[in-house]
Amino acid sequence: MRLDSATFLKIVELTPLVSIDLIVFNDKGEVLLGYRKNRPARDCWFVPGGKILKDERILQAIRRISLTELGVELDPAHAKFKGAYEHLYDDNFAGVEGIGTHYIVLAHEFNLPEGIRINGDEQHAELRWWPVADLLADPTVHENTKVYFR
Repeated sequence: MRLDSATFLKIVELTPLVSIDLIVFNDKGEVLLGYRKNRPARDCWFVPGGKILKDERILQAIRRISLTELGVELDPAHAKFKGAYEHLYDDNFAGVEGIGTHYIVLAHEFNLPEGIRINGDEQHAELRWWPVADLLADPTVHENTKVYFR
């Protein structure tokens, strides 16, 4: 069941959201980042990720999020759990003033096998592979992504 925007905004206003971030490395040790078109973190480079849905198991969410955002269903059995992180934003998906967004993020790391093709989705203007040193130095990479590599 998909929530209407007003209901979801009220949830964002009152509670933290639980999400998964996918830290995906290629065979060269580069990390996949997407340039976000939507809020929060719009106009920044960020690792792929998304909210866990009601009654969705973490393993199911990893499969769904990876398929939706990358066009590839990542196997949770090959994930390395990086930990739980907090992401706080001053804005929200709707751009309504005065309502921030609070995520509890379960970060999972994957090594993408050679030859797997990644396809973007509508929420990213571009996907790009980054050397870790470059993403840490780039001001357009969001701080909530950089924390995974420090």
